Amino acid sequence: MVTVDSSRRRNLSAVLRLVHTRRGATRAELTRLTGLNRSTIGGLVTELAGLGLVLEADPAIDGVGRPSPRIEPNPDVVAVTVNPDIDAITVGLVGLDGRVRGRLRRATRRVPSLDRAVALATDAIDDLVAKAGRPLRVLGLGIAVPGLVRETDGSVVLAPHLGWRDAPVAAAFTAGTGLPARVANDARLAALAECGYGAGVGHRSVIYLNGSASGIGGGVVIEGRPLRGRSGFAGELGHTVVNPAGRDCHCGRRGCLETEVTRDRLLTALGLADADPETLDRRLLDPGSPARAEVARQLDWLAQATIDFSNTFDPELIILGGFLGSLQAADPERLAKAVRGQGFPALGTPPEVSRAALGPDLPVIGPAELIFAELITDPAIQRMLPVSTASAAR
Repeated sequence: MVTVDSSRRRNLSAVLRLVHTRRGATRAELTRLTGLNRSTIGGLVTELAGLGLVLEADPAIDGVGRPSPRIEPNPDVVAVTVNPDIDAITVGLVGLDGRVRGRLRRATRRVPSLDRAVALATDAIDDLVAKAGRPLRVLGLGIAVPGLVRETDGSVVLAPHLGWRDAPVAAAFTAGTGLPARVANDARLAALAECGYGAGVGHRSVIYLNGSASGIGGGVVIEGRPLRGRSGFAGELGHTVVNPAGRDCHCGRRGCLETEVTRDRLLTALGLADADPETLDRRLLDPGSPARAEVARQLDWLAQATIDFSNTFDPELIILGGFLGSLQAADPERLAKAVRGQGFPALGTPPEVSRAALGPDLPVIGPAELIFAELITDPAIQRMLPVSTASAAR
């Protein structure tokens, strides 16, 4: 049964979603996009402003020349994010406007245990909050993990490179930080972030491939909807066999994509023991890079997998993130030529292959959307939640 209250909540959600995903909109745009009348939009905006979720900026001029106030997401409403990997913990602070307020990468000497990850993240959160220099309204903590995640209870079923198995990740981070936490697979979150704000904007069917120290993960979006699978684990594209005569993989197979295309081999070719994403990118793109031969070898194996994914899913776009984006940028024509020349002809035009647009902020923006999604689904729930500042979050 549709009631006046349920209709209002649905309309509040629709308006906040538009303001969030568009990073601001005029009242005139909201009226046009929702189909609601001006007075209704005015009332909804007033309510969202009263909840502290949006701000009204100076009037803009719409298409017919009438002044129309611009509605902006409140950037001081924030989500904290954590991305644990085998060599570092990355922590971020993201505003409701979708912009990164701060990001810290804490390198680790060894693969972090869950307890160690919580301790490092908690310390980094304190630093980010202190640097913000103003009160923040913290909604929660989004965690992106390179592994199989059971999102219903925030547990990591298996993150093989981290050595986490049946780990109560959400509960551990909530206990350590005092913040409500949600957990999901890192590549799936990155795919949604790129489709919402990055290279995938305007595309309905997208494959995202992420390369990190933990291996290669994937996210698939078909007709605007993420492909989840029976257990929510769809997207383990790094375990596609590309070289049957290759190295053994921890999954039990041989020659998986993530055993042939690896960050470690690139670092070895560059003579580096470790590197943050920006340094690795810069070194690979250097025309005189000593890793040119290794880049070519890895691109050829990546091309084999990309062609298989193209034939299987028939996407409009394939997005490469993490060190895979650096590989592609180092020699973009090599990968594009292979996809054009070996794709299944009956499918017609091969997909575009693009580097992720959100760069080093991508691991931060993705998990923030886990937290913002709950708020946007029912903004009115904020009436029942205390207004907390970051300094009082723990």
